[in-house]
Amino acid sequence: MSKHAFIFPGQGSQFSGMGKNLYETNSQAKELFEQANIILDFRISDTMFGGTDEELKQTNVTQPAIFLHSVIAFKTLVTAIPDMVAGHSLGEFSALVANKTLSFEDALKLVSIRAKAMQKACELNPSTMAAVLALPDDKVEEICKEIQDETGEVVVPANYNCPGQLVISGSIKGIEIACERLKAAGAKRALVLPVGGAFHSPLMSSAKEELAAAIEATNFNIPICPVYQNVVAKAVIDAAEIKKNLIDQLTDAVRWTQTVQAMQADGATYFTEVGPSKVLQGLVQKVFKEAVVDGVN
Repeated sequence: MSKHAFIFPGQGSQFSGMGKNLYETNSQAKELFEQANIILDFRISDTMFGGTDEELKQTNVTQPAIFLHSVIAFKTLVTAIPDMVAGHSLGEFSALVANKTLSFEDALKLVSIRAKAMQKACELNPSTMAAVLALPDDKVEEICKEIQDETGEVVVPANYNCPGQLVISGSIKGIEIACERLKAAGAKRALVLPVGGAFHSPLMSSAKEELAAAIEATNFNIPICPVYQNVVAKAVIDAAEIKKNLIDQLTDAVRWTQTVQAMQADGATYFTEVGPSKVLQGLVQKVFKEAVVDGVN
């Protein structure tokens, strides 16, 4: 039997005006936005609806903003019950509200703590990320390892987005060396991204400790369907395991290609992206060409 997967985007899919239409046309959505403003102790809705790109790019705004857009759209516009859920990086928190592992309030608090902790880690270790196109994953992994062994600089695969698109993460020097070597090895592009830090790398260790304490103190319910988590790329239903994977995600890679493959193997044929972008719809189709994809925002 074919299954319906709901997927949720991560950082980078924000835009000014996000969620405004929902707020203005849906009373339940408006209520949830106002609740979020109280929980976060600032009017994030104002920044989402009318903030500049620069304001929306700040990690402590971006993460809760994308989470809110995704979760409020899911709660107010989706009537289908998901057979499985997944999220790209930050999107995993949205997925855990969709499958009822986390309450809206608890997940928002965790996202806020995660965003602030990551912001602090970025300030502590100036670092960056780069997108590598059209080079096999194992070749990228091999070059990253060589650079780390030779120079001691941190360079690791961070996001396996789809075949032929892998994002690497590390120190500024490490990423510069990696971009040169990856291009020399045949990468079509190795492009430094406009991000403020090395997400999904060991340079996020300080943030991981802070997030771990918050996650351990939060109630995780038994989910209504499995979540396919980034770090293990397989179905997880056990609350203790979900917590561990969510903590590990800060310093480990997002295995999105492998996650989509696992969902496909378990019967998913229909993928709905819920949130402010269409990025994941495109990635799913690159991994699984026959998939039916659509979006809700």
